[in-house]
Amino acid sequence: MTNNFLTTIRSLKLIEGCKAAQIYPFNSVASTSGGSGDGGGGAKLLPLPPPRSVSLMSASLCYPHAPATSGAFSSDSTLPCGLPAAAALEPALDACLRPVDHVSALAASFRRMSSAETKGDDLCDVYLEQHALFHALGDPRLLRRALRAARVHATDSHRRVVLAAWLRHERREDEFDPMPPPLDPCGPTTPLLECPRSAVFATESSGVDPVCPCRRTPPPPPRPPRLRRDTILRRNASIAFDESEEEEDDETNDLWFVIGQEEVACERSCIAALAKPLNTLLYGGFAEARRDHIDFSRDGISARGMRAVAAYSRHGRLDDFPPDTMLELLAFANKFCCDGLKVACDNKLASMVRGVDEALSLIDLGLEEAAHLLVATCLQAFLRELPKSLSHPEVARLLCSPEGRERLDAAGNASFALYYFLSYVAMEEDTRSNTTVMLLERLWECAELPWHKQLALHQLGCVMLERGEFKDAQEWFEEAVAEGHVYSLAGVARAKFKCGHKYMAYKLMNRVVTDYDPAGWMYQERAVYCVGKEKMADLRTATQLDPTLTYPYKYRAAALLEEDKMERALEEIDKVLSFRMATDCLELRAWFYLVAGDFEAAVRDVRAILTLDPTYMMFHGKMHGEQLIELLRGQVQQRDMADCWLQLYDRWSGVDDIGSLAVVQQMLAREPGNSSLRFRQSLLLLRLNCQKAAMRSLRLARNSSIHDHERLVYEGWILYDTGHRDEALEKAEQSLSLQRSFEAFFLKAYALGDSSLDVESALSVVQLLEHANSCASDNLRKGQVRTIHHRFSLSTTSVHHLC
Repeated sequence: MTNNFLTTIRSLKLIEGCKAAQIYPFNSVASTSGGSGDGGGGAKLLPLPPPRSVSLMSASLCYPHAPATSGAFSSDSTLPCGLPAAAALEPALDACLRPVDHVSALAASFRRMSSAETKGDDLCDVYLEQHALFHALGDPRLLRRALRAARVHATDSHRRVVLAAWLRHERREDEFDPMPPPLDPCGPTTPLLECPRSAVFATESSGVDPVCPCRRTPPPPPRPPRLRRDTILRRNASIAFDESEEEEDDETNDLWFVIGQEEVACERSCIAALAKPLNTLLYGGFAEARRDHIDFSRDGISARGMRAVAAYSRHGRLDDFPPDTMLELLAFANKFCCDGLKVACDNKLASMVRGVDEALSLIDLGLEEAAHLLVATCLQAFLRELPKSLSHPEVARLLCSPEGRERLDAAGNASFALYYFLSYVAMEEDTRSNTTVMLLERLWECAELPWHKQLALHQLGCVMLERGEFKDAQEWFEEAVAEGHVYSLAGVARAKFKCGHKYMAYKLMNRVVTDYDPAGWMYQERAVYCVGKEKMADLRTATQLDPTLTYPYKYRAAALLEEDKMERALEEIDKVLSFRMATDCLELRAWFYLVAGDFEAAVRDVRAILTLDPTYMMFHGKMHGEQLIELLRGQVQQRDMADCWLQLYDRWSGVDDIGSLAVVQQMLAREPGNSSLRFRQSLLLLRLNCQKAAMRSLRLARNSSIHDHERLVYEGWILYDTGHRDEALEKAEQSLSLQRSFEAFFLKAYALGDSSLDVESALSVVQLLEHANSCASDNLRKGQVRTIHHRFSLSTTSVHHLC
């Protein structure tokens, strides 16, 4: 069987595909994605140059053939594609702001925030800067907190729309089946900061309305002022105007507009009150002031549209007119400067947008007529269906092209925040796509503040480097350095290295190490361009300055393997996996196990990789992880579901999280629709601080659940894990109203315990946990509840004694 396995591996001809380099935009904390995808809005990828070396950051655990080694780890005795070569590894470049001193940068940002609060300046951009700084830290909770704060302090509808859509995107409700309509009115569990109506129609003050507009009774529309003709005449004759004079209630038609063969009856004073130009036309020195029939056939409005104008002039409200009539009214309001009518039309048209289809039909006319709210609502429809909406040609044309940005800007709906969000989504989908490049170019065009320019230029450099356009990458990085972003010097050095100028890259990084306060990334980058003892010394210094950098561990592990020190190599790579679940490190360890012939351990790690990223491709995209597991099937013990449950119990009890993930992944391969297993998978991922993968597992659990009460629980956990405790509590209540269940009680207890710390709440949590234990569940979950129950019981007892 071993011979068949090795024959299959040989047939893949892996050596030819083991020479490509990739510079990945996000570090392994922010992204565990390793597969290749075509998510860049359908944009055609530019041809890449011939690959030359290797990175392990994504779908590329491939190495050039290593020199032959002696002993048990000879390449001929294990796999024909050779052993991992340390010299082929490269660290990833972070496509985010990375100050030399993060503490000082965050302190400066805090001072700017305090100063803005004192002076009453705009705080939204200050929190967006914090969001950009938090990216290098890789903590999703800090990122969400900064986004929420930016949304709270956004004073204009455009930025509220962008940030509300961004917050919603973090939960990826577009992956729900069925997907909730993006602009539907909020329900009782919709986070207020993500309310589509609140984003568009809220007042222009900062903060958040205490009551969601979707659940508020709309106020009656104001009645427009009606000017009577005798009043106008008296005013023109300098007769005192009596503001207390009451208006007549009955409608008097004293003016007819002739449009084609039709006549539209109106009241002169009401039409005149709509705008100063109409007042001058009807009561000024024009011939129309002495006529009761005025020809409007050439004024671009139909008889139906004019009747709507007449109705609005009398009653001050827009009835349920069709969209084409509303657009006529909007054009009429712009032509005659009817501000009140324009605002009413803008609001009415904005409320008609329900999704991308309606938005596409209205966005062009909204841009032409400068209807700010209509354009904002159409933009909101596009943003709330990202990334899918970027694949629509018309949407991509509007959002990605320079002309589209100019049109949005003219309507007050283009900003750095918009393109910051769009480029973030595009880079998540496909770093090398043309869509990503165009959005980053728009981001650069909108950049005003220094940190705006640093971020846009550095990200453009990272994307160009990823695409193999090294000259362009170097130019973008150099511009970022000129704007004050020191970390972009690492990008300049990497681009020089890719162009064959290794010594120039080394000299540049040597100068960086000399001129600036020491940071781990500086020594890590310099280590790429040197060899031998100097390289190992730089890597040791990099680890001392920043123990979270993964490249030094990977290099040392691969170097130890080349020296036939398998145990020490495994110990070195285990150091990373003890604090970070990175797919590239798991893949490297799986490779080590394959070389050592420990196929059980190798399969375990491959299954853990597939849990983090189901699309992950092994061996430089030559083999999917599932295919490798299938090839190793004859080398590992096969277990049925009962054996898997026993093994899961042992590993879970022993806090072997990676082993537990592998067992759950094996069980899901047999029962992919098992929502309970998906939920358990999410719990393990959260325990390992892999929130992105955990959210995906929760969404899959929600989609595969056949019971409404279960689905509500999973939706509640998604809300809770994205910082919405109150909404999670409401989901738990809804689930319990349908059926009492262990998970619903547990969710309610967990959310309540996290939101309140008083004795009464703690007692409620204890009671809820007791209710949970009385419901059916497996021993693993009940054991967890008993532990939490004991902890809360002790805390409440201690508080009582203190009182």
